[in-house]
Amino acid sequence: MRDFLISLDRNSNKSLQAQLREVLVSAILAGHMQPGDKLPSTRYLSQQLGISRNTSVLVYQALTEDGYLRTSERSGYFVNETVLEMGVHNSAMAAGIQSKSVGGEIIDWSQRILKRPAAQRNIRKPRDWQSLPYPFIYGQPDKSLFPITDWRDCVYKAMGKKWLDAWSQDTLDNDDEMLVEQIRTRILPRRGILVGQDQILVTLGAQQALYTIASLLVGSNTKVAVEEPGYPDARNIFALRTDDMVALQVDQQGLPVSEAMNGIDVLYTTPSHQLPTTVTMPHERRVQLLKKAKEQDFIIVEDDYELESNYVGKPVPALKSLDKDGRVIYVGSFSKTLFPGLRLGFMVASPDLISELRALRRLMVRHPPTNNQRSTAFFLSLGYYDVFVRRLHRSYRQRWNAMGAALDKHFPTSNVTRGMGGSSYWVELSDKSINTDTLAKIALEQGIFIEPGSDYFNEGSNRSCFRLGFSSIDDQAIEPGLAKLAQLAERLRT
Repeated sequence: MRDFLISLDRNSNKSLQAQLREVLVSAILAGHMQPGDKLPSTRYLSQQLGISRNTSVLVYQALTEDGYLRTSERSGYFVNETVLEMGVHNSAMAAGIQSKSVGGEIIDWSQRILKRPAAQRNIRKPRDWQSLPYPFIYGQPDKSLFPITDWRDCVYKAMGKKWLDAWSQDTLDNDDEMLVEQIRTRILPRRGILVGQDQILVTLGAQQALYTIASLLVGSNTKVAVEEPGYPDARNIFALRTDDMVALQVDQQGLPVSEAMNGIDVLYTTPSHQLPTTVTMPHERRVQLLKKAKEQDFIIVEDDYELESNYVGKPVPALKSLDKDGRVIYVGSFSKTLFPGLRLGFMVASPDLISELRALRRLMVRHPPTNNQRSTAFFLSLGYYDVFVRRLHRSYRQRWNAMGAALDKHFPTSNVTRGMGGSSYWVELSDKSINTDTLAKIALEQGIFIEPGSDYFNEGSNRSCFRLGFSSIDDQAIEPGLAKLAQLAERLRT
Protein backbone atom coordinates (compact mmCIF):
# COMPACT_ATOMS: atom_id res chain seq x y z
CA MET A 1 0.00 0.00 0.00
CA ARG A 2 1.21 3.51 -0.75
CA ASP A 3 2.29 5.42 2.34
CA PHE A 4 -0.16 7.96 3.67
CA LEU A 5 -0.89 9.22 7.15
CA ILE A 6 -4.16 8.19 8.79
CA SER A 7 -5.44 10.49 11.51
CA LEU A 8 -8.46 9.74 13.68
CA ASP A 9 -10.21 12.33 15.84
CA ARG A 10 -11.17 10.93 19.23
CA ASN A 11 -13.23 14.03 19.98
CA SER A 12 -15.38 13.61 16.89
CA ASN A 13 -19.03 12.67 17.05
CA LYS A 14 -18.22 9.91 14.57
CA SER A 15 -17.04 6.57 15.88
CA LEU A 16 -13.45 5.48 15.27
CA GLN A 17 -14.81 2.70 13.07
CA ALA A 18 -16.76 5.16 10.91
CA GLN A 19 -13.77 7.49 10.64
CA LEU A 20 -11.42 4.68 9.58
CA ARG A 21 -13.88 3.49 6.96
CA GLU A 22 -14.26 7.00 5.56
CA VAL A 23 -10.50 7.47 5.32
CA LEU A 24 -9.98 4.18 3.49
CA VAL A 25 -12.89 4.68 1.09
CA SER A 26 -11.71 8.21 0.30
CA ALA A 27 -8.18 6.94 -0.36
CA ILE A 28 -9.51 4.33 -2.79
CA LEU A 29 -11.77 6.78 -4.62
CA ALA A 30 -9.01 9.38 -4.90
CA GLY A 31 -6.56 6.85 -6.32
CA HIS A 32 -4.14 6.94 -3.38
CA MET A 33 -4.82 3.22 -3.04
CA GLN A 34 -4.82 1.46 -6.40
CA PRO A 35 -6.58 -1.80 -7.34
CA GLY A 36 -4.37 -4.65 -6.18
CA ASP A 37 -2.64 -2.67 -3.43
CA LYS A 38 -2.19 -4.63 -0.21
CA LEU A 39 -3.50 -3.08 3.00
CA PRO A 40 -1.59 -3.29 6.30
CA SER A 41 -2.60 -6.12 8.58
CA THR A 42 -5.34 -5.43 11.10
CA ARG A 43 -2.83 -5.98 13.91
CA TYR A 44 -0.33 -3.47 12.49
CA LEU A 45 -3.05 -0.90 11.73
CA SER A 46 -4.48 -1.19 15.23
CA GLN A 47 -1.05 -0.66 16.79
CA GLN A 48 -0.28 2.36 14.61
CA LEU A 49 -3.63 4.05 15.26
CA GLY A 50 -3.99 3.08 18.90
CA ILE A 51 -7.35 1.38 18.34
CA SER A 52 -8.65 -2.09 19.11
CA ARG A 53 -7.91 -4.79 16.59
CA ASN A 54 -11.60 -5.58 16.51
CA THR A 55 -12.27 -2.09 15.06
CA SER A 56 -9.81 -2.71 12.19
CA VAL A 57 -11.26 -6.16 11.52
CA LEU A 58 -14.84 -4.87 11.39
CA VAL A 59 -13.89 -2.08 8.95
CA TYR A 60 -11.98 -4.44 6.65
CA GLN A 61 -14.82 -6.96 6.68
CA ALA A 62 -17.42 -4.30 5.89
CA LEU A 63 -15.37 -2.93 3.01
CA THR A 64 -14.92 -6.45 1.67
CA GLU A 65 -18.68 -7.02 1.75
CA ASP A 66 -19.19 -3.71 -0.09
CA GLY A 67 -16.72 -4.68 -2.81
CA TYR A 68 -13.97 -2.21 -2.01
CA LEU A 69 -11.60 -4.90 -0.70
CA ARG A 70 -10.94 -8.57 -1.34
CA THR A 71 -9.20 -11.14 0.81
CA SER A 72 -6.56 -13.66 -0.12
CA GLU A 73 -6.00 -16.63 2.16
CA ARG A 74 -2.94 -16.13 4.35
CA SER A 75 -2.04 -12.99 2.37
CA GLY A 76 -4.35 -10.36 3.80
CA TYR A 77 -6.60 -7.69 2.36
CA PHE A 78 -6.23 -6.01 -1.04
CA VAL A 79 -8.01 -3.22 -2.90
CA ASN A 80 -10.49 -5.00 -5.14
CA GLU A 81 -9.68 -4.88 -8.86
CA THR A 82 -13.41 -4.85 -9.61
CA VAL A 83 -13.63 -1.39 -8.10
CA LEU A 84 -13.01 -0.11 -11.65
CA GLU A 85 -15.93 -2.15 -12.95
CA MET A 86 -18.14 -0.87 -10.13
CA GLY A 87 -17.51 2.63 -11.42
CA VAL A 88 -16.51 4.01 -8.04
CA HIS A 89 -12.84 4.45 -8.87
CA ASN A 90 -12.76 7.19 -11.46
CA SER A 91 -11.47 10.71 -11.79
CA ALA A 92 -14.91 12.24 -11.57
CA MET A 93 -15.56 10.69 -8.16
CA ALA A 94 -12.03 11.44 -7.05
CA ALA A 95 -12.53 15.07 -8.00
CA GLY A 96 -15.79 15.06 -6.07
CA ILE A 97 -14.06 14.41 -2.76
CA GLN A 98 -14.01 17.85 -1.21
CA SER A 99 -11.79 19.30 1.48
CA LYS A 100 -13.40 19.74 4.87
CA SER A 101 -12.67 22.21 7.60
CA VAL A 102 -11.81 21.20 11.16
CA GLY A 103 -15.47 21.33 12.12
CA GLY A 104 -16.52 19.09 9.25
CA GLU A 105 -18.07 21.90 7.18
CA ILE A 106 -17.46 21.82 3.41
CA ILE A 107 -15.51 24.90 2.31
CA ASP A 108 -17.41 27.05 -0.17
CA TRP A 109 -14.54 28.08 -2.44
CA SER A 110 -16.87 30.09 -4.67
CA GLN A 111 -16.97 32.74 -1.95
CA ARG A 112 -13.20 32.86 -1.59
CA ILE A 113 -11.82 32.69 -5.13
CA LEU A 114 -11.35 36.24 -6.42
CA LYS A 115 -10.47 35.35 -10.02
CA ARG A 116 -11.57 32.41 -12.14
CA PRO A 117 -8.91 31.64 -14.78
CA ALA A 118 -10.41 28.18 -15.28
CA ALA A 119 -13.52 29.84 -16.71
CA GLN A 120 -11.56 31.63 -19.44
CA ARG A 121 -11.64 30.38 -23.01
CA ASN A 122 -8.40 28.59 -23.82
CA ILE A 123 -7.01 26.43 -26.57
CA ARG A 124 -7.39 22.78 -25.60
CA LYS A 125 -5.23 20.03 -27.04
CA PRO A 126 -5.66 16.28 -26.57
CA ARG A 127 -3.02 14.58 -24.45
CA ASP A 128 -2.88 11.67 -26.87
CA TRP A 129 -2.33 13.83 -29.97
CA GLN A 130 0.75 11.81 -30.93
CA SER A 131 -1.46 8.78 -31.57
CA LEU A 132 -3.59 10.67 -34.11
CA PRO A 133 -2.94 9.97 -37.81
CA TYR A 134 -3.45 13.65 -38.73
CA PRO A 135 -2.25 15.92 -35.89
CA PHE A 136 -2.50 19.44 -37.32
CA ILE A 137 -1.49 20.64 -33.88
CA TYR A 138 0.42 23.83 -33.26
CA GLY A 139 3.44 24.31 -31.01
CA GLN A 140 4.44 20.66 -30.61
CA PRO A 141 7.85 19.42 -31.80
CA ASP A 142 8.73 16.74 -34.31
CA LYS A 143 10.92 14.46 -32.21
CA SER A 144 12.57 13.03 -35.31
CA LEU A 145 14.13 16.41 -36.08
CA PHE A 146 15.53 17.16 -32.64
CA PRO A 147 19.31 16.62 -32.26
CA ILE A 148 19.13 14.54 -29.10
CA THR A 149 22.83 13.63 -29.25
CA ASP A 150 23.90 17.27 -29.42
CA TRP A 151 21.54 18.23 -26.61
CA ARG A 152 22.78 15.35 -24.47
CA ASP A 153 26.33 16.55 -25.04
CA CYS A 154 25.38 20.01 -23.76
CA VAL A 155 23.60 18.61 -20.71
CA TYR A 156 26.65 16.45 -19.99
CA LYS A 157 28.95 19.47 -20.19
CA ALA A 158 26.66 21.53 -17.95
CA MET A 159 26.61 18.75 -15.35
CA GLY A 160 30.39 18.52 -15.24
CA LYS A 161 32.27 19.33 -12.06
CA LYS A 162 33.85 22.36 -13.72
CA TRP A 163 30.45 24.06 -13.99
CA LEU A 164 29.00 22.81 -10.71
CA ASP A 165 28.85 26.28 -9.18
CA ALA A 166 27.03 27.64 -12.23
CA TRP A 167 23.88 25.59 -11.63
CA SER A 168 23.95 24.01 -8.19
CA GLN A 169 23.71 27.18 -6.11
CA ASP A 170 20.79 29.48 -5.39
CA THR A 171 21.59 32.50 -7.53
CA LEU A 172 18.75 34.52 -5.99
CA ASP A 173 17.47 36.66 -8.88
CA ASN A 174 20.42 36.30 -11.25
CA ASP A 175 20.42 34.47 -14.58
CA ASP A 176 23.12 32.31 -16.09
CA GLU A 177 25.62 34.84 -17.44
CA MET A 178 26.64 32.56 -20.29
CA LEU A 179 23.06 32.21 -21.51
CA VAL A 180 22.37 35.95 -21.24
CA GLU A 181 25.51 36.64 -23.28
CA GLN A 182 24.48 34.11 -25.93
CA ILE A 183 21.02 35.71 -26.19
CA ARG A 184 22.60 39.16 -26.37
CA THR A 185 25.21 38.33 -29.02
CA ARG A 186 23.69 35.50 -31.09
CA ILE A 187 19.89 35.65 -30.89
CA LEU A 188 18.94 39.32 -30.59
CA PRO A 189 21.25 40.75 -33.30
CA ARG A 190 19.43 38.56 -35.85
CA ARG A 191 16.33 40.52 -34.96
CA GLY A 192 18.19 43.82 -35.18
CA ILE A 193 18.28 44.27 -31.39
CA LEU A 194 21.54 45.45 -29.83
CA VAL A 195 21.35 45.79 -26.04
CA GLY A 196 23.37 45.31 -22.87
CA GLN A 197 23.06 42.49 -20.36
CA ASP A 198 21.11 44.71 -17.96
CA GLN A 199 18.27 44.86 -20.50
CA ILE A 200 17.71 41.08 -20.66
CA LEU A 201 15.77 38.84 -18.30
CA VAL A 202 15.40 35.07 -18.70
CA THR A 203 11.90 33.76 -18.04
CA LEU A 204 9.98 30.50 -17.77
CA GLY A 205 8.78 30.85 -21.34
CA ALA A 206 6.85 33.72 -22.89
CA GLN A 207 3.93 33.01 -20.54
CA GLN A 208 5.83 34.13 -17.47
CA ALA A 209 7.12 37.16 -19.35
CA LEU A 210 3.59 38.29 -20.19
CA TYR A 211 2.30 37.54 -16.70
CA THR A 212 5.01 39.56 -14.98
CA ILE A 213 4.53 42.45 -17.42
CA ALA A 214 0.81 42.47 -16.68
CA SER A 215 1.48 42.28 -12.95
CA LEU A 216 3.68 45.37 -13.00
CA LEU A 217 2.05 47.54 -15.66
CA VAL A 218 -1.66 46.69 -15.65
CA GLY A 219 -4.11 47.76 -12.95
CA SER A 220 -7.88 47.83 -12.76
CA ASN A 221 -8.00 51.17 -14.63
CA THR A 222 -5.36 50.33 -17.24
CA LYS A 223 -6.66 50.17 -20.81
CA VAL A 224 -5.11 47.29 -22.74
CA ALA A 225 -5.43 46.67 -26.47
CA VAL A 226 -5.02 43.20 -28.00
CA GLU A 227 -5.24 41.89 -31.54
CA GLU A 228 -8.42 40.43 -33.03
CA PRO A 229 -8.04 37.57 -33.69
CA GLY A 230 -5.17 37.18 -31.27
CA TYR A 231 -3.36 35.06 -28.74
CA PRO A 232 -5.88 33.74 -26.16
CA ASP A 233 -3.38 33.39 -23.31
CA ALA A 234 -2.21 37.00 -23.65
CA ARG A 235 -5.82 38.17 -23.66
CA ASN A 236 -6.58 36.05 -20.60
CA ILE A 237 -3.51 37.23 -18.68
CA PHE A 238 -4.39 40.89 -19.17
CA ALA A 239 -8.06 40.19 -18.43
CA LEU A 240 -7.09 38.98 -14.95
CA ARG A 241 -5.82 42.51 -14.25
CA THR A 242 -8.30 44.78 -15.98
CA ASP A 243 -11.77 44.80 -17.47
CA ASP A 244 -10.87 47.75 -19.70
CA MET A 245 -9.75 45.91 -22.81
CA VAL A 246 -10.21 46.65 -26.49
CA ALA A 247 -9.80 44.21 -29.38
CA LEU A 248 -8.28 45.72 -32.54
CA GLN A 249 -9.07 43.98 -35.83
CA VAL A 250 -6.04 42.87 -37.85
CA ASP A 251 -5.82 42.83 -41.66
CA GLN A 252 -3.53 41.32 -44.27
CA GLN A 253 -0.64 43.41 -42.96
CA GLY A 254 -1.16 42.76 -39.29
CA LEU A 255 -2.39 45.38 -36.85
CA PRO A 256 -3.50 48.66 -38.52
CA VAL A 257 -2.55 51.95 -36.88
CA SER A 258 -5.77 53.84 -36.18
CA GLU A 259 -7.63 56.16 -33.84
CA ALA A 260 -8.87 53.07 -32.02
CA MET A 261 -5.49 53.16 -30.26
CA ASN A 262 -6.21 56.55 -28.75
CA GLY A 263 -6.37 56.42 -24.97
CA ILE A 264 -4.85 52.99 -24.50
CA ASP A 265 -2.06 52.37 -21.99
CA VAL A 266 -0.65 49.03 -23.18
CA LEU A 267 -0.73 47.35 -26.60
CA TYR A 268 0.03 43.67 -27.12
CA THR A 269 1.03 42.73 -30.66
CA THR A 270 2.70 39.95 -32.69
CA PRO A 271 4.10 41.89 -35.67
CA SER A 272 6.55 39.35 -37.11
CA HIS A 273 4.05 36.48 -37.40
CA GLN A 274 0.65 37.70 -36.30
CA LEU A 275 -0.95 35.08 -34.12
CA PRO A 276 -2.93 33.30 -35.47
CA THR A 277 -3.08 34.66 -39.06
CA THR A 278 0.76 34.53 -39.52
CA VAL A 279 0.85 37.77 -41.55
CA THR A 280 3.86 40.06 -41.14
CA MET A 281 3.59 43.76 -40.37
CA PRO A 282 5.60 45.74 -42.98
CA HIS A 283 8.32 48.19 -42.03
CA GLU A 284 6.26 51.27 -42.87
CA ARG A 285 3.44 50.25 -40.54
CA ARG A 286 5.90 49.51 -37.76
CA VAL A 287 7.25 53.03 -38.02
CA GLN A 288 3.69 54.40 -37.93
CA LEU A 289 2.90 52.25 -34.86
CA LEU A 290 5.90 53.56 -32.95
CA LYS A 291 4.97 57.12 -33.87
CA LYS A 292 1.42 56.51 -32.65
CA ALA A 293 2.69 55.00 -29.41
CA LYS A 294 4.79 58.09 -28.77
CA GLU A 295 1.93 60.47 -29.55
CA GLN A 296 -0.50 58.58 -27.30
CA ASP A 297 2.15 57.60 -24.75
CA PHE A 298 1.36 53.88 -24.59
CA ILE A 299 3.63 50.88 -24.06
CA ILE A 300 3.99 48.14 -26.68
CA VAL A 301 4.51 44.49 -25.76
CA GLU A 302 6.04 42.78 -28.80
CA ASP A 303 5.71 38.99 -28.76
CA ASP A 304 8.19 37.54 -31.26
CA TYR A 305 7.13 33.96 -30.62
CA GLU A 306 8.42 32.53 -33.94
CA LEU A 307 11.58 34.52 -34.30
CA GLU A 308 13.48 32.00 -36.44
CA SER A 309 10.95 30.91 -39.08
CA ASN A 310 10.82 33.06 -42.22
CA TYR A 311 10.74 31.20 -45.54
CA VAL A 312 9.93 34.02 -47.96
CA GLY A 313 12.19 37.04 -48.40
CA LYS A 314 14.46 38.52 -45.77
CA PRO A 315 13.41 38.57 -42.12
CA VAL A 316 11.86 41.87 -41.06
CA PRO A 317 13.71 43.40 -38.07
CA ALA A 318 11.85 43.30 -34.81
CA LEU A 319 9.75 46.28 -33.77
CA LYS A 320 12.10 46.63 -30.79
CA SER A 321 15.00 47.31 -33.15
CA LEU A 322 13.25 50.52 -34.30
CA ASP A 323 12.39 51.65 -30.78
CA LYS A 324 14.19 54.88 -29.84
CA ASP A 325 12.18 55.70 -26.71
CA GLY A 326 12.37 52.42 -24.80
CA ARG A 327 8.59 51.95 -24.91
CA VAL A 328 8.72 48.49 -26.58
CA ILE A 329 9.03 45.42 -24.35
CA TYR A 330 10.33 42.53 -26.44
CA VAL A 331 9.34 38.95 -25.55
CA GLY A 332 11.08 35.94 -27.10
CA SER A 333 10.95 32.19 -26.53
CA PHE A 334 12.93 29.03 -27.25
CA SER A 335 9.74 26.92 -27.25
CA LYS A 336 9.18 26.94 -31.00
CA THR A 337 12.80 26.33 -31.99
CA LEU A 338 14.05 24.01 -29.24
CA PHE A 339 11.17 22.35 -27.40
CA PRO A 340 8.22 23.59 -25.32
CA GLY A 341 9.09 21.46 -22.30
CA LEU A 342 12.29 23.45 -21.79
CA ARG A 343 10.19 26.41 -20.63
CA LEU A 344 12.78 29.08 -21.38
CA GLY A 345 12.13 32.52 -22.79
CA PHE A 346 13.47 36.02 -22.36
CA MET A 347 12.51 39.68 -22.23
CA VAL A 348 14.26 42.79 -23.47
CA ALA A 349 13.35 46.17 -21.99
CA SER A 350 14.80 49.26 -20.38
CA PRO A 351 17.13 48.55 -17.43
CA ASP A 352 14.80 50.15 -14.88
CA LEU A 353 11.89 47.95 -15.94
CA ILE A 354 14.04 44.81 -16.13
CA SER A 355 15.20 45.50 -12.57
CA GLU A 356 11.61 45.54 -11.29
CA LEU A 357 10.64 42.51 -13.39
CA ARG A 358 13.61 40.66 -11.96
CA ALA A 359 12.52 41.49 -8.42
CA LEU A 360 8.99 40.29 -9.17
CA ARG A 361 10.27 37.08 -10.73
CA ARG A 362 12.29 36.45 -7.58
CA LEU A 363 9.10 36.50 -5.55
CA MET A 364 7.57 33.95 -7.93
CA VAL A 365 10.33 31.45 -8.75
CA ARG A 366 13.61 33.27 -8.03
CA HIS A 367 14.94 32.23 -11.46
CA PRO A 368 14.42 29.55 -14.12
CA PRO A 369 16.38 26.33 -13.43
CA THR A 370 20.04 27.17 -13.89
CA ASN A 371 20.95 23.69 -15.16
CA ASN A 372 18.57 24.21 -18.10
CA GLN A 373 19.96 27.70 -18.64
CA ARG A 374 23.55 26.47 -18.79
CA SER A 375 22.67 23.53 -21.08
CA THR A 376 20.93 25.93 -23.46
CA ALA A 377 23.90 28.28 -23.32
CA PHE A 378 26.19 25.46 -24.45
CA PHE A 379 23.72 24.49 -27.18
CA LEU A 380 23.96 28.04 -28.52
CA SER A 381 27.69 28.59 -28.04
CA LEU A 382 28.74 25.29 -29.64
CA GLY A 383 26.77 26.04 -32.81
CA TYR A 384 24.23 23.25 -32.37
CA TYR A 385 21.38 25.75 -32.29
CA ASP A 386 22.22 27.23 -35.70
CA VAL A 387 22.49 23.79 -37.30
CA PHE A 388 19.17 22.76 -35.75
CA VAL A 389 17.39 25.93 -36.93
CA ARG A 390 18.58 25.32 -40.50
CA ARG A 391 17.29 21.75 -40.30
CA LEU A 392 13.91 22.99 -39.02
CA HIS A 393 13.74 25.56 -41.81
CA ARG A 394 14.26 22.93 -44.49
CA SER A 395 11.64 20.61 -43.03
CA TYR A 396 9.11 23.30 -42.13
CA ARG A 397 9.39 25.02 -45.47
CA GLN A 398 8.67 21.72 -47.22
CA ARG A 399 5.60 21.19 -45.03
CA TRP A 400 4.57 24.83 -45.46
CA ASN A 401 4.58 24.36 -49.24
CA ALA A 402 2.83 20.99 -49.03
CA MET A 403 0.08 22.41 -46.83
CA GLY A 404 -0.37 25.43 -49.08
CA ALA A 405 -0.79 23.19 -52.12
CA ALA A 406 -3.19 20.86 -50.28
CA LEU A 407 -5.32 23.80 -49.11
CA ASP A 408 -5.50 25.14 -52.65
CA LYS A 409 -6.71 21.74 -53.78
CA HIS A 410 -9.19 20.84 -51.07
CA PHE A 411 -10.31 24.28 -49.82
CA PRO A 412 -10.15 26.27 -53.08
CA THR A 413 -12.81 28.85 -52.15
CA SER A 414 -11.61 29.47 -48.62
CA ASN A 415 -9.52 32.44 -47.58
CA VAL A 416 -6.13 30.98 -46.70
CA THR A 417 -3.73 33.45 -45.12
CA ARG A 418 -0.18 33.04 -46.38
CA GLY A 419 2.40 34.73 -44.23
CA MET A 420 6.16 34.74 -44.66
CA GLY A 421 6.65 31.58 -42.64
CA GLY A 422 5.84 30.19 -39.24
CA SER A 423 4.53 26.72 -38.50
CA SER A 424 0.80 27.08 -39.11
CA TYR A 425 -1.90 28.23 -41.54
CA TRP A 426 -5.03 30.25 -40.80
CA VAL A 427 -8.11 29.28 -42.82
CA GLU A 428 -11.41 31.14 -43.10
CA LEU A 429 -14.14 29.09 -44.75
CA SER A 430 -16.17 30.75 -47.47
CA ASP A 431 -19.32 29.02 -46.24
CA LYS A 432 -20.12 30.83 -42.98
CA SER A 433 -22.77 28.25 -42.10
CA ILE A 434 -20.04 25.77 -41.17
CA ASN A 435 -19.26 25.93 -37.47
CA THR A 436 -15.59 25.05 -37.02
CA ASP A 437 -16.17 24.16 -33.37
CA THR A 438 -18.39 21.37 -34.66
CA LEU A 439 -15.95 20.58 -37.47
CA ALA A 440 -13.10 20.22 -34.99
CA LYS A 441 -15.17 17.87 -32.84
CA ILE A 442 -16.16 15.48 -35.61
CA ALA A 443 -12.69 15.70 -37.17
CA LEU A 444 -11.09 14.56 -33.91
CA GLU A 445 -13.34 11.49 -33.98
CA GLN A 446 -11.72 10.69 -37.35
CA GLY A 447 -8.18 11.19 -36.03
CA ILE A 448 -7.79 14.76 -37.33
CA PHE A 449 -6.91 17.54 -34.91
CA ILE A 450 -7.47 21.19 -35.83
CA GLU A 451 -7.86 24.30 -33.69
CA PRO A 452 -11.26 25.99 -34.11
CA GLY A 453 -10.85 29.73 -34.55
CA SER A 454 -13.43 30.93 -32.03
CA ASP A 455 -10.95 30.87 -29.14
CA TYR A 456 -8.81 33.46 -30.89
CA PHE A 457 -11.57 36.06 -30.95
CA ASN A 458 -12.36 38.28 -27.99
CA GLU A 459 -16.03 37.32 -27.87
CA GLY A 460 -15.61 33.89 -29.43
CA SER A 461 -18.12 34.91 -32.09
CA ASN A 462 -16.28 34.01 -35.30
CA ARG A 463 -16.77 30.30 -35.88
CA SER A 464 -15.84 29.98 -39.55
CA CYS A 465 -12.05 29.96 -39.04
CA PHE A 466 -9.57 27.32 -37.95
CA ARG A 467 -5.84 26.94 -37.47
CA LEU A 468 -3.64 24.19 -38.89
CA GLY A 469 -0.22 23.48 -37.40
CA PHE A 470 2.34 21.44 -39.29
CA SER A 471 5.37 21.27 -37.00
CA SER A 472 4.71 17.71 -35.86
CA ILE A 473 2.85 16.05 -38.75
CA ASP A 474 4.58 13.90 -41.33
CA ASP A 475 4.86 15.46 -44.79
CA GLN A 476 3.03 12.55 -46.38
CA ALA A 477 0.04 12.90 -44.03
CA ILE A 478 -0.73 16.54 -44.86
CA GLU A 479 -2.57 16.09 -48.16
CA PRO A 480 -4.70 13.04 -47.20
CA GLY A 481 -5.51 14.63 -43.85
CA LEU A 482 -6.80 17.80 -45.48
CA ALA A 483 -8.72 15.74 -48.05
CA LYS A 484 -10.59 13.99 -45.22
CA LEU A 485 -11.13 17.30 -43.45
CA ALA A 486 -12.65 18.82 -46.59
CA GLN A 487 -15.07 15.89 -46.84
CA LEU A 488 -16.16 16.43 -43.24
CA ALA A 489 -16.62 20.15 -43.85
CA GLU A 490 -18.79 19.38 -46.88
CA ARG A 491 -21.13 17.31 -44.69
CA LEU A 492 -21.74 20.33 -42.45
CA ARG A 493 -22.92 22.57 -45.25
CA THR A 494 -26.52 23.74 -44.75
